[in-house]
Amino acid sequence: MPADRTGPVRRRSWLEVRWRQFRNAPRPVVRAVASSLAVAVGLGFVYLAYDVALSRGVVLPGGDLRTLAVTIFVVAVVLSGSVITYLVVPLPSGSGTRRPRSAWSAALGLLAALPIAYLVLVVEAQILKPLLE
Repeated sequence: MPADRTGPVRRRSWLEVRWRQFRNAPRPVVRAVASSLAVAVGLGFVYLAYDVALSRGVVLPGGDLRTLAVTIFVVAVVLSGSVITYLVVPLPSGSGTRRPRSAWSAALGLLAALPIAYLVLVVEAQILKPLLE
């Protein structure tokens, strides 16, 4: 039996609370973020290669289609993040053995994929691209 505390409970700082939340993230959230991040990094390197090639003056068929490439990148990350999260994040099964899936899993993937796609594009444009030019 735990000992009773006689003093007041120590308030944690904002940083301590966020660090604890980060270390104890729910598995579905970790899976959704990891799947979206893996797809975004892979497709991001393809876009980065295309962007650097155009910046160096390489003439590619179709001309400068960076806006279309960014649009395709974001759509691909969001769709694949939703589908992969739908497949790897089942609902709680309770006492049964069946692991049902739900549109909520896909929504979780969508909400995880949007900021990840943005952050990957920012890191590539602001950090990686200047290093390669």
